Amino acid sequence: MNNAHAFVAGATGLTGRHVVTQLAQRGVQVTAHVRSGSSAGARLEPEFIAAGAKVHRSGWEVSAITEALTAAQPTIVFSLLGTTKKRARAAAKEGREENYETIDFGLSKRLYDAAASCKTSPRFVYLSSMGVSAKTSNPYLKARAKMEAVLERGVLPFVIARPSFITGGRDERRVGEEIGARAADVLLSGIGALGGSKLRDRYRSTSGPRLARALVTLALSDETGTFESGALYQRGQP
Repeated sequence: MNNAHAFVAGATGLTGRHVVTQLAQRGVQVTAHVRSGSSAGARLEPEFIAAGAKVHRSGWEVSAITEALTAAQPTIVFSLLGTTKKRARAAAKEGREENYETIDFGLSKRLYDAAASCKTSPRFVYLSSMGVSAKTSNPYLKARAKMEAVLERGVLPFVIARPSFITGGRDERRVGEEIGARAADVLLSGIGALGGSKLRDRYRSTSGPRLARALVTLALSDETGTFESGALYQRGQP
């Protein structure tokens, strides 16, 4: 994709930080969105700048994110946003509403609306999750199903990525996910050895850098649609 300009929301996350640097390494103009007051953003900003990316600091008010995208006019927008139960509980104690509905869906929808107003009609790359279904009662998966529905009804070309467990060093440890990924990979390795390679490929974990490679590869291609964990693992090969 010639003259590509990517806007990365969620740039400080495990996958986002690798998306930023890998885009820059491929010669793509990159704007890394960093929430105002983010400690992770302050730490990673020198790394992003050294890689050749621009850093845009703003809040998530509708006017602020719309202004950011209007100024950037990107050809690709990455939505790599999400929260956790731990963060939701901490926010509730402080009187703030920060949960799957407001973050995983709400901010992604806000970003999509701003992207849809850009003259460039950017490709929208959304990091979802394995197991998403419109019929689910799981709050995490339900929020992501709602966002997937927005993309499927919307006007922008899109990529929906549904990885399994994502592994790697996070600023905030997710012990349950780490244990689950290790246990699943051991089990799936055995299944693969017994001939169940399709099942192994569908559910095995992927690292942040490998997932980032897959997202960047898809973003810079003409492919659209929904990509499950196995397809992402293959496209994330070094």
